Amino acid sequence: MTRSKLSVAAVADEKPAGGYALDEQVGFLMRVAMQRHTSIFTAKMIDGLTQTQFAALAKLYEVGPSSQNHLGRLIFLDAATIKGVVDRLSIRGFVTALSDPKDRRRRAVALTDEGRRVTEAAMKVAARITAETLTPLTAAEQRTIAALLKKLG
Repeated sequence: MTRSKLSVAAVADEKPAGGYALDEQVGFLMRVAMQRHTSIFTAKMIDGLTQTQFAALAKLYEVGPSSQNHLGRLIFLDAATIKGVVDRLSIRGFVTALSDPKDRRRRAVALTDEGRRVTEAAMKVAARITAETLTPLTAAEQRTIAALLKKLG
């Protein structure tokens, strides 16, 4: 028997007596919560920024110029996805490529002045988006869910 078949069998043995209820599963609940957040984000975020574009801008604002690959790792995007994000941000004039001061063979992605302005404004909006996403929770629950999600990441 393969390892995956053993895992399936072990999980099947642990099934609750009441059966499988999709709306009680953590993955389903996380997807529903993410859909809620995405809906709020899309409705409120400025300049038509997507969640991944905003993440790239906010991380560049936080850490400064970064290689494209490193930026992708910092925001948990694969190489192909971060390339597309950086390309779109570059076309919009929010980022530019500079010579990497640590390695002249590489290029570093950096915010432009316009990118810095948009990022600063977007971060204020993002804080309001987070607050709206978490509105159903008490302050203590908000701190708890953030701490628990960090543990899962």
